[in-house]
Amino acid sequence: MKIKICGLFREADIGYANEAMPDYIGFVFAPSCRQLTATQASAFRVRLREGITPVGVFVDAPVESIAALYKEGIIALAQLHGHEDTAYITALKRLCSVPLIKAVRIATGYNTQHALSMDAVDFFLFDNGAGGTGHTFDWGILSELTARLRKPYFLAGGINGDNITAALALKPFAVDVSSGVETNGVKDRTKMLSLVQQVRTWR
Repeated sequence: MKIKICGLFREADIGYANEAMPDYIGFVFAPSCRQLTATQASAFRVRLREGITPVGVFVDAPVESIAALYKEGIIALAQLHGHEDTAYITALKRLCSVPLIKAVRIATGYNTQHALSMDAVDFFLFDNGAGGTGHTFDWGILSELTARLRKPYFLAGGINGDNITAALALKPFAVDVSSGVETNGVKDRTKMLSLVQQVRTWR
């Protein structure tokens, strides 16, 4: 099982990640309290330990911006949280070969066929809503959704030390955590270390 810690935006966060060694970390380039500039992300990327994969988080960003960050080695994957459609993904793939995670907001009336039809993406990410809400969604919907899913998925939305075992029992490709390892809006070293350890020792 893999784990992604999203929303690193301070130098201390990089240090905590280097100590905890999650599989992925997320740099948020979309408007957010955790948003980074390309310059900040580049400086943090240099300090990131080998073995941790940096993911860029975007919402309807210009494809040229994503491609530039990938080509410069600042990100290794792109996570798309907006209204990106097949035409958008095709345009991005023309510019670079960045692997893609498409975020899907699980909500009442959500059409699962929309996600299942996007063959050009490499992973899906199922979340409660906009990233970093700190709230879970009804995980019961996943059984129907994943039965027909042909792509691995990240499970996000309100995952923390209290519910990580239940999240792992659903057997996603990876769990994605942001506010669940924070205290007062910033990353908490102890929580990061603990959650990564729980994932590593889960059976």
